[in-house]
Amino acid sequence: MKTDAQLVTTPKSTDSLASLSEQTARYVEAGLQGAPNTARAYASDLRHFTHWCQANQVEPVPATVDTLAGYVTYLADAGKKVATIHRHLSAISKAHVLRGLDCPTDNKQFQVLLDGIRRVHGVRQKQAPAFTLVQLKRLVRAIDTQTVMGLRDRAILLLGFTGAFRRSELSALNVQDLRFTEDCLIVSLAKSKTNQLGEYEEKAIFYSPEAKVCPIRSLQAWLRVLRRDVGPVFVGMRMGQRLTQVRLSDKSVNCVVQRYLGPTYSAHSLRASFVTVAKLAGADDSEIMNQTKHKTSTMIRRYTRLDDVRQHNAAQKIGL
Repeated sequence: MKTDAQLVTTPKSTDSLASLSEQTARYVEAGLQGAPNTARAYASDLRHFTHWCQANQVEPVPATVDTLAGYVTYLADAGKKVATIHRHLSAISKAHVLRGLDCPTDNKQFQVLLDGIRRVHGVRQKQAPAFTLVQLKRLVRAIDTQTVMGLRDRAILLLGFTGAFRRSELSALNVQDLRFTEDCLIVSLAKSKTNQLGEYEEKAIFYSPEAKVCPIRSLQAWLRVLRRDVGPVFVGMRMGQRLTQVRLSDKSVNCVVQRYLGPTYSAHSLRASFVTVAKLAGADDSEIMNQTKHKTSTMIRRYTRLDDVRQHNAAQKIGL
């Protein structure tokens, strides 16, 4: 087994995948625009694969079946999750495609190896938990909206939930993307994780009878403090109260969610909770997809958090 120091040896050849990784990161960034976290992970994965290949004296490009088999075995033995291993393979495959080369990830023997890793290590991913509507209303009512931060955070939580937004979308939101009408708020999305080419998309946010938990009134209260017609909707603060001109990062959005819901939750919980609450309320997949902008019902099922066997159970409807 090689040491960590050997695994991160500087590449000796300018034609190695390490020298390609900077170029690849640029292409990946463009190919995955709207998902910068994934792009950075791909670039990091390529560097890691290159270092492993150098330490084990094998060529990274074109990779052989034996090279990939050795690499994924190393990752699995190191305790990497199945999803992480697949991400590494996606990055390696991307590097081959950019060079016009075939990547042996579809090799039947290699697929048998991946099946074995899935069986041994399992494929269940850690998912952000969902909260109930009762929980959300309770914590939102308790937010101190006499403070500027309280006004901002309430708007983030309610808009993020009712719009089923990703944290990157909340971070990228601009004031000019908002259009208030008599019956709802229309939010225009330039790009998103599933909309890489910038096709025109909209989300509708509706009024709540209770002002304290109304996403539109909460957002309007925040915008009155923000006092701008263009630029980022959500910005950072100094000393907790002084507004800055700096757009709130997606990581900071995540911190806002955890501040109120706790460390076991994440910004993704806003989206997962919307899907779960909507499903329990009787919304069909097409209605949910119209808000989440998912492309398939498969993703809706993946996002639905129905951990309690008594929820959404057909046994309640069989007439006995």
